[in-house]
Amino acid sequence: MPDSSSAHLQPSFDDLGTPLSEVTFCVVDLETTGLSTDDAITEIGAVKVRGGVVQGEFQTFVNPGEHIPASVQVLTGITDAMVSTAPRIGAVLPSWIEFSHSTVLVAHNARFDVGFLRRAYQAHDHPWPGHQVVDTLTLARMTLHREEVRSYRLGSLATLFHAQTSPDHRALDDARATVDVLHGLLERIGNLGVTTLEDVLEFTHHVSRQRRAKRVWAKDLPEEPGVYWFHREEPGHPDEVLYVGKSVNLRRRVSTYFTASEHRSRMDEMVRLSTAVGHQTCTTPLEAGVVELRLIDAHSPRYNRRSQRQNKVSWVTLTDEAFPRLSIVRSTTQPGRVYWGPFTRRDDAVDACRALREIAPLRECTGALSSHPHGCPLAEMGRCPAPCLHPDRASYQEIVELATRIMTRDVTAAATGHAARIAELADADRFEEAGARTDRALTLLRVGRRGARLASLARCPQIVAAQRVDDFWHVHVVRYGRLAGAGRVRVGGNPMPAIDAIVTAAQTVLPPPVSGLPACTVEEAELIASWFEEEGVRLVDIDGDWSWPAHIYVDAQALAAQVRSLRTETHGVPATCRPIVA
Repeated sequence: MPDSSSAHLQPSFDDLGTPLSEVTFCVVDLETTGLSTDDAITEIGAVKVRGGVVQGEFQTFVNPGEHIPASVQVLTGITDAMVSTAPRIGAVLPSWIEFSHSTVLVAHNARFDVGFLRRAYQAHDHPWPGHQVVDTLTLARMTLHREEVRSYRLGSLATLFHAQTSPDHRALDDARATVDVLHGLLERIGNLGVTTLEDVLEFTHHVSRQRRAKRVWAKDLPEEPGVYWFHREEPGHPDEVLYVGKSVNLRRRVSTYFTASEHRSRMDEMVRLSTAVGHQTCTTPLEAGVVELRLIDAHSPRYNRRSQRQNKVSWVTLTDEAFPRLSIVRSTTQPGRVYWGPFTRRDDAVDACRALREIAPLRECTGALSSHPHGCPLAEMGRCPAPCLHPDRASYQEIVELATRIMTRDVTAAATGHAARIAELADADRFEEAGARTDRALTLLRVGRRGARLASLARCPQIVAAQRVDDFWHVHVVRYGRLAGAGRVRVGGNPMPAIDAIVTAAQTVLPPPVSGLPACTVEEAELIASWFEEEGVRLVDIDGDWSWPAHIYVDAQALAAQVRSLRTETHGVPATCRPIVA
């Protein structure tokens, strides 16, 4: 594992975010016709302040388009007559959006005020600009003791902090009072080391000081694609990798783990346990994805949930016997054998085996043939050729060859056979059986497609491909399905000398012992295959025969189309039996 680049550093004030003196706050208060989400705004008041200096004020009545209840008129002093000639909220929003642009919204009980604003934006097709929001009610509850203040209502807080304006349930006066409350609260939490906007947001979201202090770990990380890992160092114990991740911007991504944007309890625990962050830069996002998979595979970090079982897939093979049968295995180490798969779930492998035997009726018994002198129930039902009773190796070999063809990506016979049988079952109104057989058939076709993608990559000694991303070509060298090299070449001029250098520096990859299987984990090969399918990927050079087998897609679509045509009135068919498009 590469050395970590930012372990055991202490935070400095320059690294902690935007100083509060440089933040423009827009302190807003609304008056409404009621507390329900169906009520309407009657007045907007706001004060824009930066560094303790008022930058501007905003106040307007809003015609709610409805009667203001008498109790609300008494509370706010706003009557129907006062808003009758006022503009509607749709006419007010453009000037409000301009006033509040690029500010941090502040409100007392922000969920109420910001909620009304968001609904107004949505109702009039204005995108929400994504303001950061500071709630002085939440801040007060986390900062002040109950002995200091009678309640956390705006009036009580204004008295405590000697606000110059007394709140009176009018929007602008309440906003002015909230400005003084905000400044008083920020002065209080400043003694706790909260000096930046990021600190305030984290403080209100219960981000611990210990976690905030670790933000310095991101300071020296590059703003480039790559892989990062949190690890724990303890004297007398081996270094433990706790979590591995990837990002197109290492510094930005790692810094989020120490802020309020990371709210997963599992990640909070991981950050508390970690003692350092390491990283490895990568030239392309695909390379970062591959390196991430390899590190997870190598270290099995306890806080990673995805990609922990990259090699724990199942395969189906034919046993090495005079009368072979299908066997589900984990290992693919025997050269010369056909391995069909991979299957992420063993249940899928079981279904695929059954679907294959429905076309190529291989025996299912696992014991010696001599132990079945009178045959078995499957033989009596015509679902087994019964080699225990009729040991005709030539006839059985034809079944084995059919199964082998299907397993080696020629699934046409399977698709045709299943479609015909599904049609027979549907004609006989045996919809449950038809639905179950459809599911098994589509499982068979899906694994054929998945295996074909892997095999087409794995059989090529080398593929060099490039994709243009902005001003660079992202170049990848793939050998036997494994990413062997990656690099970036600036667009313009002849790129081939630089591409040749990337190929020359690429890792040497030996062919895998079993033909058709990649020289890496299945997950890595599938990640690479997905990149090849992205728009704009161009082949530069290829050694071998690489192609996506189109007949598998055609067979899947043909089967789905035939199942769709079995019955035009699908409302009479149980949902589990209706056609499934592959």
